[in-house]
Amino acid sequence: MLATANRFTLLRLLLCLLIVPGQLACGQNVPALTTSTATGPTTWLTGDAADVTAVTSPGLLLAGGSTDVAEAMRWFLKKSGGGDVVILRASGADGYNTYLYATLSETVNSVETIMLNSAEWVNDEAVAQKIRNAEALFIAGGDQGNYVKYWKDSKVEEAINYLINTKKVPVGGTSAGCAILGQIYYPAFNESLTSAEALSDPYHANLMLGRSDFINAPFMANTVTDTHFAQRNRQGRLVAFLARMRTDWNVTGRGIGISEKTAVGIEPTGMATVFGSGVAYFITPSGASGPEQCAVGKPLVWSANKKAIRVTEIQATGTFNLNTWAIPAGSQVKYWYVEDGILQMQP
Repeated sequence: MLATANRFTLLRLLLCLLIVPGQLACGQNVPALTTSTATGPTTWLTGDAADVTAVTSPGLLLAGGSTDVAEAMRWFLKKSGGGDVVILRASGADGYNTYLYATLSETVNSVETIMLNSAEWVNDEAVAQKIRNAEALFIAGGDQGNYVKYWKDSKVEEAINYLINTKKVPVGGTSAGCAILGQIYYPAFNESLTSAEALSDPYHANLMLGRSDFINAPFMANTVTDTHFAQRNRQGRLVAFLARMRTDWNVTGRGIGISEKTAVGIEPTGMATVFGSGVAYFITPSGASGPEQCAVGKPLVWSANKKAIRVTEIQATGTFNLNTWAIPAGSQVKYWYVEDGILQMQP
């Protein structure tokens, strides 16, 4: 490891000497150093291989997928205190390394991507320690079924929760990486559930929910996230998630649906700020009554006088208080309800 670090430092020095005046500063556009050995997973490192300690600020970033929101990612990186950023994924490669290390204007010591696409390394102490050493952690998109299948009940899961709740560093995820950050989560082991399937039968084989047994993040109690929200017509399936929470567990569930090119940054106070070009939806039952019909093989019915579900839409720079889930002043509230398996949206 020391020899590798020395070689990487030498490479950085050579690149600095070759830099043309007026071009990028030293340390930018440094290619990722790829490691793949019999004693560890494939990793890509950009920046300084030495571990540093920095003063961090906690926060949770929920990103809706598609193009990343630069302002949200800068918010995330600032909270790292300029330390080491770790990217976890189960598919893909080092796409975030250059973006976070060089493209954005925030300075960090390093960005390292770790590929955890099997059960082989998730209980390896060296891997877990590398995650625990991070000053920021971001979970890339992909397939959340693999994240649940490989990472749940492992040292990787313990390390993620350590960063969130003990070390208190910023943690975030996009698309599938966001989908696992709620206390209640949709693991998507089978084909991705459609709204039509969920509403026609809230006990459809593709509708599955995990609860209180994976990631434990502040302000996410009884909350499920969903991404690519409006673009993939996922409103109906989130309502079905809420119906199952009420029917199966007698829980007043909450949902955060996030559009593409949109992100929600949650401060340690519980105040959420929306970034990007789309809308974030904060969704919860409007009252104490549960669905009129939520049964195997039958269409969902949840009317409550056509006000079953309260929806608050927040656009960029708007805020929402996750401590109270109160309607922000000046915000327009909409109501959704379900009649015979068809979602209705009141203006």
